[in-house]
Amino acid sequence: MSRLRLGPIVEEKPVKATVELTGKLARDLADYAAAHAKENGLSEPLSIERLIPPMLERFVATDRGFAKARR
Repeated sequence: MSRLRLGPIVEEKPVKATVELTGKLARDLADYAAAHAKENGLSEPLSIERLIPPMLERFVATDRGFAKARR
């Protein structure tokens, strides 16, 4: 299996947000959490709520179009 794009997750002061996910996306995120836990040596997977912020952060940080528009 290739390495996951999401590495270890750093704790930071959270801001509360509410989102609705499709059932399929929630299941996919649960599967991703299991793979992430295995790859990072965690005893159990993180909740999908804990995965979403770093995934979005990585997405925004690597979006070249957004970076260009931001400048």
